[in-house]
Amino acid sequence: QVQVAESGGGLVQPGGSLRLSCAASGNFQAINVMGWHRQVPGKQRELVATITKSGTTNYANSVKGRFTISADNTKNTVTLEMNSLKPEDTAVYYCNVRAFSGDDWRPYWGQGTQVTVSS
Repeated sequence: QVQVAESGGGLVQPGGSLRLSCAASGNFQAINVMGWHRQVPGKQRELVATITKSGTTNYANSVKGRFTISADNTKNTVTLEMNSLKPEDTAVYYCNVRAFSGDDWRPYWGQGTQVTVSS
């Protein structure tokens, strides 16, 4: 089993900043990608940012220049620094890791953390 746990969501005013953190734990042999997705009620979950084990990052166009993803491979953690937040960033943010557990690579998801951007 692989457990993924997020923390750091909350309420922030437009223009403010938040940091989301995520840690993977449990029985796995390796992780090759970690990332963040978000979902608004009634809409599909969308990719926010990902980072590979080698450090290659990928961002949604809507967050480029405002969000920064980083990872600590020794601790199996990933962080999302969110700056210049906008009301449209309001969503439940989910951490996702792709881990090798047992006999195959599989995606594992956290429970999600709410981010609300409002004045």
